[in-house]
Amino acid sequence: MKGTMLKAVIFDFDGIIVDTEPIHFQAFQNILQPLGLGYSWEEYLEKYIGFDDRDAFRESFTSAGKILDDEMLCNLINHKAEFFEKIVRQGVQPYPGVLELVKALSGNLPLGLCSGALRRDIEPILEQFGWQHTFDAIVTADDVKASKPDPESYLLSLQRLTEVFHSMTILPHECIAIEDTPAGIESALTAGLAVLAVSNSHSEQRLVGATRVTDSLENITIDVLRSFLA
Repeated sequence: MKGTMLKAVIFDFDGIIVDTEPIHFQAFQNILQPLGLGYSWEEYLEKYIGFDDRDAFRESFTSAGKILDDEMLCNLINHKAEFFEKIVRQGVQPYPGVLELVKALSGNLPLGLCSGALRRDIEPILEQFGWQHTFDAIVTADDVKASKPDPESYLLSLQRLTEVFHSMTILPHECIAIEDTPAGIESALTAGLAVLAVSNSHSEQRLVGATRVTDSLENITIDVLRSFLA
């Protein structure tokens, strides 16, 4: 909605803050290949990148016509998380411009993190950046029943930001989500947010529906974000 004041910014994590998708892919293959359920990097980008771990494992079993019960799903998720954590604790690099943008926004606007990753996957990276208290609200796969493209995670992010900043009204159309996947864009749009999409994981042609698309966050400032709604 044009002429709207920007009230909050909500970041996706994987593919926006850090390039952890290859690590997630490697961790999935470490678990799935011994079961005969591995897949290519191209298939990961096409089908799995927007899912949280639960739905990614479910989809790989469903595609192979195999049954996955809740106990086995829980074990698979834990084993994958252990492998992922071992790698990321060696250090990861942020995408260009993201550290500067988060620093500029923090303390000036309500700031959220809305990710399909597990909290245990995210926290070691936030610690590396000294961001333990940077985001005013964090929503991860642990907090929702449905992964993106379902809007649940963005709706919960808005609810939590509203609870933190209870003295101000934060409406969905006053917020910008920063995303990198079609599933993330759909999730945010369905929740009523504007979307800045970054072509880190997909080409601009795949990022349909986003309010704006950029190839990097290096030139994105608070004023640029505000202009999206002006």
